[in-house]
Amino acid sequence: MKIGLLHSLIRKDEKFLIDEFKKRKNVELVLIDDRKLSFNIGKDNFDIDVLVERSINHSRALHSIVLYESAGVKCVNNSKVATICGDKLLTSIALNDYKVPQPEVRVAFTEESAIDTIEEMGYPVVLKPAVGSWGRLLSKINDRDAAESILEHKTILGSYHHSIFYIQKYVEKKGKDIRSFVVGDKCIAAIYRTSPHWITNTARGGVATNCEVTEELAEISVNAAKAVGGGVVAIDVFETENGYEVNEVNYTMEFKNSISTTGVNIPEHIVDYVIKVGRGEVNE
Repeated sequence: MKIGLLHSLIRKDEKFLIDEFKKRKNVELVLIDDRKLSFNIGKDNFDIDVLVERSINHSRALHSIVLYESAGVKCVNNSKVATICGDKLLTSIALNDYKVPQPEVRVAFTEESAIDTIEEMGYPVVLKPAVGSWGRLLSKINDRDAAESILEHKTILGSYHHSIFYIQKYVEKKGKDIRSFVVGDKCIAAIYRTSPHWITNTARGGVATNCEVTEELAEISVNAAKAVGGGVVAIDVFETENGYEVNEVNYTMEFKNSISTTGVNIPEHIVDYVIKVGRGEVNE
């Protein structure tokens, strides 16, 4: 079986995957640098059985997956999962359709309607770009002055990503949240991410510790994965007084800090899944 690994940079996560693929018999791994790609629509014929997407740039990742799929290549994750997870609005809709608990979310398109919406929701709220990762460009808004200032800045910035106001009710998570890892139909591991800052992403300094995968956590994590189309995803979960709520679902998940923390060989699970997809044992 020939497997392509689409990458931007070779980070620790990709090194773990490469090492795991090298252990497998009858598997040939081909490294594909997305910075060197060129496609010829309708004429491409790629000599790989399955593609593992590990690009850093969302638009490059999504369009590459679509182009590989159009040439008949199976992809992990597929374009449906990448499309939904890459857009917080689409993720929220998918979670709602699948009846997965999540914080209150509202969407507005102008400064005026956004202010009215925030005032109706009540402070504090979190304003997020619909497309983004690593906890960047998030704004916790505590009062009307802050709301007016942030909304004006976003409007003046003027890009497509700043013209849609994705507003989420702030959840008091007491300095930590959970990231769970789902491969196929199983929640294989989870970590707590702890920080004195309200943003707890490990990319922003959050500290990872092991989190027990309870039946309840596994259930909401797997349901969130199913809502966006399955595959290999990481779920950001809040613990609230009403139970677990899903914050986001990530389709190019990072796991380097979670292997030793959880004692789970996450890349082994991913590679097992990819091989099953290549063999046709799992439909992506």
